Amino acid sequence: MNTETFEKVKALLMEHFDLKEEQITEDLTFEDLGADSLDMVEFVMGIEEAFEVEFEDEKIENLSDIQDAVSYIDQLRAQK
Repeated sequence: MNTETFEKVKALLMEHFDLKEEQITEDLTFEDLGADSLDMVEFVMGIEEAFEVEFEDEKIENLSDIQDAVSYIDQLRAQK
């Protein structure tokens, strides 16, 4: 897993979900965050802007934890 990507995602999570850094781990799930579909859409929009990538809609629904999100972002960035 790319540490730089994880750190950027962590910063977005802290901002969007009002979390402290120590609360965020790779296996933290979006369910743990109590994220509803609107939260996820807003969070993904922030990721897309920060990383200059575009998520596929069905992929968003399949993200279960932070590691999934980081891996998918790295995959998208590798395709550029």
